[in-house]
Amino acid sequence: MPNLHDFTMNTIDGEARSLGDFKGKVVLLVNVASKCGLTPQYTDLEKLHEELAPRGFSVVGFPCNQFAGQEPGTDADVKQFCSTTYGVTFPLFSKIDVNGASRAPLYAWLTGQDAQPEGAGDIKWNFGKFVVDKQGSVVARFDPTVKPTAPEVRAVIEKALK
Repeated sequence: MPNLHDFTMNTIDGEARSLGDFKGKVVLLVNVASKCGLTPQYTDLEKLHEELAPRGFSVVGFPCNQFAGQEPGTDADVKQFCSTTYGVTFPLFSKIDVNGASRAPLYAWLTGQDAQPEGAGDIKWNFGKFVVDKQGSVVARFDPTVKPTAPEVRAVIEKALK
């Protein structure tokens, strides 16, 4: 069965990057958008990333324009917005589809996992969250409206970091 580390994705700068680079780290994968009511979650995502990175944690963002066209710009536009508006330092990848026929293979794998509390199935909206452990397995999935710093998200991340 594949895991996170088996995938290669293009970074926001257009370079192929193996997600094997995250071996031994706990990762919070999020499909992000710049013009969404949930966009302020970038603040909490960056806060979490900065706080926990020294312990082997990383937030990873995948911009997606599939939900009401809320990520309309180019990769360069997204990168600029994230760095200037939210001071994002965590890795961002190139825009992808997370649902449907053109869904990225990574997201086909992620959405096929029956990770609680949300379970398997299509991404509902921007800012869906997956917690992946150090071995590359999905250990939890959270609804887009659940804040990255919510106690239930923190608890799963802390457990995976141990």
